[in-house]
Amino acid sequence: MDMDVSPALLMDRVLQTRQGQTAQEAQIFVMNKAMDMQESASAALLNAVAGDLPLASGGSVGTQVNTLV
Repeated sequence: MDMDVSPALLMDRVLQTRQGQTAQEAQIFVMNKAMDMQESASAALLNAVAGDLPLASGGSVGTQVNTLV
Protein backbone atom coordinates (compact mmCIF):
# COMPACT_ATOMS: atom_id res chain seq x y z
CA MET A 1 0.00 0.00 0.00
CA ASP A 2 1.53 3.28 -1.10
CA MET A 3 0.45 6.42 0.79
CA ASP A 4 1.59 9.70 -0.64
CA VAL A 5 1.54 12.49 1.92
CA SER A 6 1.78 16.02 0.69
CA PRO A 7 4.65 17.88 2.37
CA ALA A 8 2.43 20.96 2.59
CA LEU A 9 -0.34 18.97 4.30
CA LEU A 10 2.15 17.43 6.71
CA MET A 11 3.60 20.85 7.56
CA ASP A 12 0.10 22.24 8.06
CA ARG A 13 -0.72 19.47 10.55
CA VAL A 14 2.54 20.04 12.43
CA LEU A 15 1.85 23.79 12.68
CA GLN A 16 -1.72 23.17 13.88
CA THR A 17 -0.44 20.82 16.57
CA ARG A 18 2.17 23.36 17.73
CA GLN A 19 -0.40 26.17 17.80
CA GLY A 20 -2.72 23.98 19.87
CA GLN A 21 0.08 23.16 22.30
CA THR A 22 1.02 26.83 22.61
CA ALA A 23 -2.58 27.78 23.32
CA GLN A 24 -2.83 25.09 26.00
CA GLU A 25 0.43 26.23 27.60
CA ALA A 26 -0.87 29.82 27.70
CA GLN A 27 -4.15 28.70 29.27
CA ILE A 28 -2.30 26.69 31.93
CA PHE A 29 -0.01 29.65 32.66
CA VAL A 30 -2.98 32.00 33.13
CA MET A 31 -4.80 29.42 35.28
CA ASN A 32 -1.73 29.00 37.52
CA LYS A 33 -1.40 32.78 37.92
CA ALA A 34 -5.08 33.04 38.85
CA MET A 35 -4.70 30.25 41.40
CA ASP A 36 -1.64 31.98 42.90
CA MET A 37 -3.60 35.21 43.20
CA GLN A 38 -6.50 33.39 44.87
CA GLU A 39 -4.10 31.73 47.29
CA SER A 40 -2.59 35.08 48.26
CA ALA A 41 -5.99 36.72 48.64
CA SER A 42 -7.31 33.84 50.75
CA ALA A 43 -4.27 33.89 53.01
CA ALA A 44 -4.57 37.65 53.47
CA LEU A 45 -8.28 37.35 54.28
CA LEU A 46 -7.71 34.58 56.81
CA ASN A 47 -4.87 36.50 58.44
CA ALA A 48 -7.03 39.61 58.66
CA VAL A 49 -9.88 37.69 60.27
CA ALA A 50 -7.83 35.56 62.64
CA GLY A 51 -4.98 37.91 63.48
CA ASP A 52 -3.14 37.05 66.67
CA LEU A 53 -5.81 35.79 69.04
CA PRO A 54 -4.43 35.28 72.53
CA LEU A 55 -5.17 32.13 74.50
CA ALA A 56 -7.58 32.44 77.36
CA SER A 57 -5.81 33.24 80.62
CA GLY A 58 -8.15 31.36 82.91
CA GLY A 59 -10.78 28.65 82.98
CA SER A 60 -10.76 25.17 81.53
CA VAL A 61 -11.46 26.10 77.91
CA GLY A 62 -9.20 28.01 75.50
CA THR A 63 -5.98 27.88 77.51
CA GLN A 64 -4.20 25.28 75.34
CA VAL A 65 -5.55 25.58 71.79
CA ASN A 66 -6.81 28.69 70.10
CA THR A 67 -9.57 28.06 67.56
CA LEU A 68 -11.74 30.34 65.47
CA VAL A 69 -14.99 29.28 63.87
